[in-house]
Amino acid sequence: MRGLLPVSMEDIRAAAHRIAGRVVETPIVSSASLGEIAGVPVWLKLEHHQTTGSFKLRGATNAVASLSPEERVRGVVAASTGNHGRALAHAAKAQGIVATICMSRLVPENKVSEIRRLGADVRIVGQSQDEAQEEVDRLVREQGLVMVPPFDHPAVVAGQGTLGLEIVDASPETATVLVPLSGGGLAAGVAAALKGVNPKTRVIGLTMERGAAMKASLDAGRPVQVEEVRSLADSLGGGIGLDNRVTFSMCQALLDDVVLLTEAEIAAGMRHAYACEREIIEGAGSVGIAALLAGKISSGGPIVAILSGRNVDMEQHRRVINAEREAFEEDGP
Repeated sequence: MRGLLPVSMEDIRAAAHRIAGRVVETPIVSSASLGEIAGVPVWLKLEHHQTTGSFKLRGATNAVASLSPEERVRGVVAASTGNHGRALAHAAKAQGIVATICMSRLVPENKVSEIRRLGADVRIVGQSQDEAQEEVDRLVREQGLVMVPPFDHPAVVAGQGTLGLEIVDASPETATVLVPLSGGGLAAGVAAALKGVNPKTRVIGLTMERGAAMKASLDAGRPVQVEEVRSLADSLGGGIGLDNRVTFSMCQALLDDVVLLTEAEIAAGMRHAYACEREIIEGAGSVGIAALLAGKISSGGPIVAILSGRNVDMEQHRRVINAEREAFEEDGP
């Protein structure tokens, strides 16, 4: 690792202690089908089995547990593409704290309704994560709410890093870990944990071709803004913030590569998860499987793919699954 990073191994271990009993230690299972494709053992980290259906509960729980008594009274607020909002609403409710979640109109309704069910105040603002963030900034400025960002916050990154510790404990021989990449909270935290134990472990970020803000920023050498577009991997949408203070530098220092995936490849990952692994996952959660199926990953040793979330609209999931069946019926056997 290059230089001092915003989140240390000590921060991640402290987060693990802080959130113990409040989040699920998710299973890690072998995939024979993907192992045959990759030519090395492949393990799937089933983080979509987390209480709120995604890894985001780790970071949100650590951040909320780190608040001072005065901050708890003020309440928390965040912008979200869905999964962070759900996690923060859950973590705040569990500790008797009021949560406000700001989202753009691109966030699927199934994610919005679940956040409302958890009792959060939901604000739908604009057509992008950046516009939702503007509403967050206004609420912080005018109402004194405490912002808990979806990724660019040391406590959030440390919480996500606890997933990396679980991978090390379950599969210490792992050579390569595949991590969904959006704002970089998961990738930064997991990479810090893995490389804190074994610097030779490769960590590869995976994201969609269209609207990949962290990839564009890494290529430019600084945070840049990209247009947010619809994708099967909707949880990977949104910018990283032009004033990014934590995740950009960590991803720049710790990620070994970033792989882009087409919408068709993401859909194939979702279908494989359902047909071969018997798992229902959202597009963002399927990118590790998708990259392996597409032949975009090579490794000299065991691979772990993180299945990061399951909060998919089931009608969309049915359309993705049935698309291959319809093509088969049209083309014939």
